Amino acid sequence: MLAIDFVNTLTSEEDRLEEWLSAQGLPWSQEVVVLRGQVEAAILAARDGREPDLAPVNAALRGAPSFEVLTWDDGVVVTRSREGDEVARALATLAGAAAELLASPAVRKVKTCEGPGCRLLFVPAHPRRRWCDPATCGNRVRVARYYQRHKD
Repeated sequence: MLAIDFVNTLTSEEDRLEEWLSAQGLPWSQEVVVLRGQVEAAILAARDGREPDLAPVNAALRGAPSFEVLTWDDGVVVTRSREGDEVARALATLAGAAAELLASPAVRKVKTCEGPGCRLLFVPAHPRRRWCDPATCGNRVRVARYYQRHKD
């Protein structure tokens, strides 16, 4: 999910936003950094059944309205485009992904990783899943538990 990936660019160890945006073909700006925090707060509020602050997401969506364009490529092709400058289009794209998640029942399933020091969000495929990645965070917890049991 793009919205979860966007929020997860800030890990407990580093900020990977600029690298991630580049990979997505989106520009970096301080406005994008601010939107990331606002999207995270909205996701966590909605997940917990509290009313999220939707104003920043709505403002970003209004900043670059989308429209459909018809073109011909051996048949009619419909593509979605956005108005506005490069940053406004990036903000609207990210806000659109957040809006899709916030309006989806999946937002109530979003979990925060239980791994020590991990802050990543994820939507579990199985309701009992506790870690963003069982191979890393889950393994760390299991190794620590094993060490505690066998230390003496």
